[in-house]
Amino acid sequence: MRCQVRFLPSERMIEIEAGERSLLEATRLAGLPIASACGENGACARCGVEILDGEESLEPETERETRIKERNRIDSELRLACRVHPSGDVTIRASYW
Repeated sequence: MRCQVRFLPSERMIEIEAGERSLLEATRLAGLPIASACGENGACARCGVEILDGEESLEPETERETRIKERNRIDSELRLACRVHPSGDVTIRASYW
């Protein structure tokens, strides 16, 4: 099954295999910039994105993701793109797109 990832405000869209790719990978495949200094290990928390639509298609935030965001002073409303693998359509936003 495939799902669509929509990126705002750039209006780019990409289809990926549901549950197989992270939002970080999808962002890179779409040709958009995204910070990641930890090699997608979830340690740096630089890949935080806002989920605008489709949150129900994302796995719940883990305790580890919450701790990483707290330690790195990342807004609790953001999700770490490297830790999230959408199983359905989702719309995300980063201010620098």
